[in-house]
Amino acid sequence: MAKKNKRNNSPFVFSTNPDFVPPSSDNEDQESLDPSEQDLRVHIDRKQRRGKEVTLVTGFIGSDEEMKKLGKMLKSKCGVGGAVKNGEIMIQGNHRPKVIELLKKEGFKVKAAGG
Repeated sequence: MAKKNKRNNSPFVFSTNPDFVPPSSDNEDQESLDPSEQDLRVHIDRKQRRGKEVTLVTGFIGSDEEMKKLGKMLKSKCGVGGAVKNGEIMIQGNHRPKVIELLKKEGFKVKAAGG
């Protein structure tokens, strides 16, 4: 049987302070705002994607679980793939008008960003 690696994935290696507590970087503890209080930005990105377009939704404030749920809803309504990473929801293709319409129906304040 192989040994399991029981490492702590903290960026801190060592501290001489006996009372040191590493900061928490989890978004799970972050409270979610009401959709009407959130300002989301929707823009198209082509950089470092070999010319392929991606619709990005940024500015969501809430837990990772809720962001994944919103991303899943947007991907299924647009009928395409995508991902939720680094605080952004990525939808494959140029679906900005449809994403803006869907987010407005959910009660979010949405703006189209970029050109």
